[in-house]
Amino acid sequence: MKRRSLAGLALAALTALPVTVMAADAPTPLRVITHSSFDMPKELLAKFEADAGVKLTLIKGGDAGEMLNKLILSKEAPIADVVFGIDNAMLPRARKAGVLAPLPASLLALPLSAQVKAVDPQATAATDWLPIDYGFVTLNIDKAWFAANKVALPTQLSQLAEPTYAKLLVVQNPATSSPGLAFLSATVQSQGAGVWAWWKALRANGVKVSSSWSDAYYKDFTRNGGTRPMVVSYLTSPAAEVFYSDKPLTESPTANLNLNGGVYAQVEGIALVEGGPANAATTQAAVAFMRFMRGAEAQTALQTTMWMWPVSNATPLAAVMTHAGTAPTVKAVDADVLARDSREWIRQFNQIVVR
Repeated sequence: MKRRSLAGLALAALTALPVTVMAADAPTPLRVITHSSFDMPKELLAKFEADAGVKLTLIKGGDAGEMLNKLILSKEAPIADVVFGIDNAMLPRARKAGVLAPLPASLLALPLSAQVKAVDPQATAATDWLPIDYGFVTLNIDKAWFAANKVALPTQLSQLAEPTYAKLLVVQNPATSSPGLAFLSATVQSQGAGVWAWWKALRANGVKVSSSWSDAYYKDFTRNGGTRPMVVSYLTSPAAEVFYSDKPLTESPTANLNLNGGVYAQVEGIALVEGGPANAATTQAAVAFMRFMRGAEAQTALQTTMWMWPVSNATPLAAVMTHAGTAPTVKAVDADVLARDSREWIRQFNQIVVR
């Protein structure tokens, strides 16, 4: 209780404090829990630490769903001061669990691009969560596999349950994976009451469920030696394939399969952990880190490290992002619907698809 009271008092006082942490004899320790895909250049993080007088401890919490589970389980004795990687699909669950603290007005006033506001107006108006990047969860395909096996690409989501595509798709479990929950949410949004019959048919057709995006993409996807030429991933994944290729490529070996009803608009954010910061110095360090993540250097770097688009309206896109294709015109699932129904969706999915 004392930790919570101190953190609340420190946050209330922030409107009268500068957001830059003054360097001292000993840097202020700051614990930041992230999902496993968090990736910032070491030299950039070191520069932040030196400039802000902060010593970062980065805690990799697994996929976003696993990370949130850890925050919920440690709620009475928080393991972090800041959390990065809760997306708009998981935000209602984080709020319901009471693991997020309000943000100071100085952060909420930071400008956002018109594109990200259009993607999810509800999420970008949050007062306890600061958008950092955005993108789209969609199906990716291995172009070489489909060409070699002379299999035509599906043009409708319903076709994935047909024999032609038996045992070709891998998805992530929505209970532990943010892209998994995002894809499930998109299918529910598009198919309504008929969605569970479709998922049942998909299970009968041999869909594989992996626990994380990393496992699905790097172990199950045929592009990386697996047996599944279709995977739930990101619109930017083809651009990443070009960027990391050992030889220059004029086009990506993978492509997006933006089927109607199978694309989710995702916004990732950063937040204060309720009860995490124990004093004013830690809270101020947390705010400085969040401001850093919205700064030009981090917003530029995240494009080719975490493969998301920047939310800052002043940050240009990296040239390699042209391989990501055109952003689809899709809206995020309504936050109130997610808050009310997402846990039931996860239960249904695990009962029907995983069991």
